[in-house]
Order: sequence, then structure tokens, then C-alpha cells
Amino acid sequence: MPNSSELPVKCQECAKSAASMIHNKCRFCREIDFSEAILCHLNRSTQERSDFQCHAFQPLLKVVSPSGHEDLGSFDETKERDRNEPLQRWLSSDKMKYHKALAVQKLNRDPEGVFEDLKYHFAWNVVYRRPVFSPLEDYLNFIGNIFFKCSELIGGFVNLIALASDHVHLYMESDGSRSVDSMVREIKRFSSNAILSNPGIRSKLDEGSEMWDLAYFSQTVG
Repeated sequence: MPNSSELPVKCQECAKSAASMIHNKCRFCREIDFSEAILCHLNRSTQERSDFQCHAFQPLLKVVSPSGHEDLGSFDETKERDRNEPLQRWLSSDKMKYHKALAVQKLNRDPEGVFEDLKYHFAWNVVYRRPVFSPLEDYLNFIGNIFFKCSELIGGFVNLIALASDHVHLYMESDGSRSVDSMVREIKRFSSNAILSNPGIRSKLDEGSEMWDLAYFSQTVG
């Protein structure tokens, strides 16, 4: 994490506890212990400090141990392993199997001939972390269907893992023939245009604003 003096003024209070902070409104972040510091870094990485914008400002009290020293925790190999279990359970769920079978059908591929090579977990923010997907239940199916349509676009498989008010988690499979960056650009371009066709979401963004932040998190999951 950067030195607090190097952060935008609005980040400095949040950053005091960012090392252990989990997004408290994203169920998936909590399940896999996905640090909000990652989302914060994505938001900062494409902005100038002097013009920085963030709509997720939430200064928190520091957690301290009885001795008065900050309890930053220690590395626990078992905990590190366990934090991936929710994602693995999701990948083996009936819902995932159904969506994968549907993707194969839409791509007109023979299931016996599909070789799943690379699997990814992606996360990225709405621009400036604006909480545009609230209430979540109003947008979950709409957003999920849009990302699923990206499967054919990239010749692979894309599915929404979790929707938060200000960011998304995606699962993607690829045969490795295209770079991650090119696929992410295609997914963002297509999904942005489709999502901004919704007047309720578009009205929550500045006029002419992009839908997604340029930065993204990528993690291989198998």
C-alpha cells in the first residue's frame, strides 16, 4: 500500500485501515476475503491525484489490540487456502454448469471438442466507484445477461459472479488465443454500451461519462 502522504486527500483516512478492510456491501468480497484496498488501488491508478474522485469514501476506526498496537494479522496458509473455497464452490455449482452448457450451445461448439485452458476471476469498478447498481435486485439479471452475451463476443465463456453497487466480479474461460487485455477491452466496451442503454443507470453517471474504470483486477483460478 502507498505511503499515506502519497495518496489523494480523500483516500488518506480510508487508507489507514485499508490493509484489512473488506467491502462491507459485497457478499462475494466477504466470502473470498477480497481486500477493498484492491478496488481502491484500481480507482487511483487511472486518475491524477489533484483531480481525484471517489464515491466510496468511508473512513473507519482502526482496529487495535489490547496492547494498543495495531493488529495487522499474520499470514496463515490454511486461511489463504480456505479463502478460495467459495469461488471453487461457485464454479462447480449447477448454475455454472447450466450456463457453460448454454454457452457451448450458443457458440455452436461440440462439448467433446471444447478445451478449457485458462480460467480467470476479474474485478473492476464503475468509474469513480459510483454506486449505480443500487438496489442490486433491480439490476442483477439485466447485468448478468449482458455479461453472458460477451461469451460469444470473445469466443469463450463469461459469467457474472457477483454484482456490487460500485463494482463487478466476473468469471471467464479462454483458450489462450487472445490476450487478457484485449478480451477485457471487448467485454468492457460491449457491456458499457449495453448497460448505458438503461436510463436508470445512465442517469446516475455524469453526462458523457464512461461506464467502467480503465483498470481491472485479474486472477487465474485454474
